Amino acid sequence: MLLVLLSDGTEPLVQQESSQPPPQGGTLRGVPASAGRVTARARVIFDPHTAPLAPGEILVAPSTDPGWTPLFLTAAGLVMEVGGVMAHGAIVAREYGIPAAVGVADATRRITTGSRVTLDGTTGVVLIEPEE
Repeated sequence: MLLVLLSDGTEPLVQQESSQPPPQGGTLRGVPASAGRVTARARVIFDPHTAPLAPGEILVAPSTDPGWTPLFLTAAGLVMEVGGVMAHGAIVAREYGIPAAVGVADATRRITTGSRVTLDGTTGVVLIEPEE
């Protein structure tokens, strides 16, 4: 999945770190964007104006812009498919003091609303907890 294009329209060359194993089963990896760790229910949202976010849920979204900011007031954390440490969601998450991982490929497809997830914003790892 392409997350970044350079100004000339080309993709940057990325070298994978060999020290980190590839994601397994319910583990997703992204870019750490706001430090902290939280385990809570996830809420996958595609439109901030039509979907409610209960207090303490982890917001999972393709991306965010200023229209999403009210949701950050009740979110326990943020998982975003697109973006980096200077993306809107990452900046607001740091301002609000909630853990965030961005650039998490396929997050809105792999995580379902109601899933219990552990988000580590310090490492960028999102673990989808097994159903009990």
